[in-house]
Amino acid sequence: MNPSTHSASTAPRIEGFAQHRVPVADGVHLNAAVGGDPAAAPVVLLHGFPQTHLMWRHVAADLAADHAVIVPDLRGYGASDKPAEAADGQTYAKRTMAADVVALARALGHERFALAGHDRGALVAIRAGLDHPDAVTHLASLDVVPTLDMWDVLRGTSAAVGFHLYLMAQPPGLPERMIAADPDGFFGHFLDLWAKAPGALPADVRAAYLTACRAAVPSIVADFRASSFADVEHDTADRVAGRRLRMPVTVLQQDWGAALGFDAAGLWRAWAPDLDHRTVDCGHFMAEESPATVTEAIRELLRR
Repeated sequence: MNPSTHSASTAPRIEGFAQHRVPVADGVHLNAAVGGDPAAAPVVLLHGFPQTHLMWRHVAADLAADHAVIVPDLRGYGASDKPAEAADGQTYAKRTMAADVVALARALGHERFALAGHDRGALVAIRAGLDHPDAVTHLASLDVVPTLDMWDVLRGTSAAVGFHLYLMAQPPGLPERMIAADPDGFFGHFLDLWAKAPGALPADVRAAYLTACRAAVPSIVADFRASSFADVEHDTADRVAGRRLRMPVTVLQQDWGAALGFDAAGLWRAWAPDLDHRTVDCGHFMAEESPATVTEAIRELLRR
């Protein structure tokens, strides 16, 4: 697979990074910002919802001082390809998306790499760590719990915070039509609700996220739908088999346990024996709201 550089757009970019379009599987290409020293230890950064690779702009620029840094748009998001959801539900399974990430790193010359993910990207990172333990050297997760635990802890009225999870779990058709009727209202709701730090999402960045989401409603819904079915099946099989993350793991989370009444660190410890779990005092978009905290945590992880 031969990555190619493509021309700049008018959208915001990560300063000093080149944009590449890289084939990964079955005709799917990922858009990736690549920077830093290509001969240095590689770090791959995966974005969350409703964002693109641009959410890592501060952290990526810092890490590029002494690492090879790869920052893709996940399949179905941003400028990456958005294949139609197949009937078997595997197109946007985290297993499929994790395989994309491993193929991307290999296409760029890296057989082994550290991996950090936020939100949806963290779920992809977890799956990559479980499925490809020989490729993922270190794993950082920002503000999620693993899929099975997520569904277990969302119950009663507290589940209202995750209404979008239930909406996008519905069969194809209804959620896509509802969201497409007002995509800026839907995706903008989360950008506004989940950010606590004023100015964390500048107007041009927020506009770029909304533009990207507007063009990706079916694939974003398919990604979430997979977490209700295919991802649950894969995680359940791992839990039964006792598969765990073998690499050092750092988790940064808001104080979800206090808010929803569960032990987040305990849930994570069942998956990650070598765990550093930290509660972070900021909003959900922590790589944009508190980039120094996130960068230092990743650097500390890489020293383990």
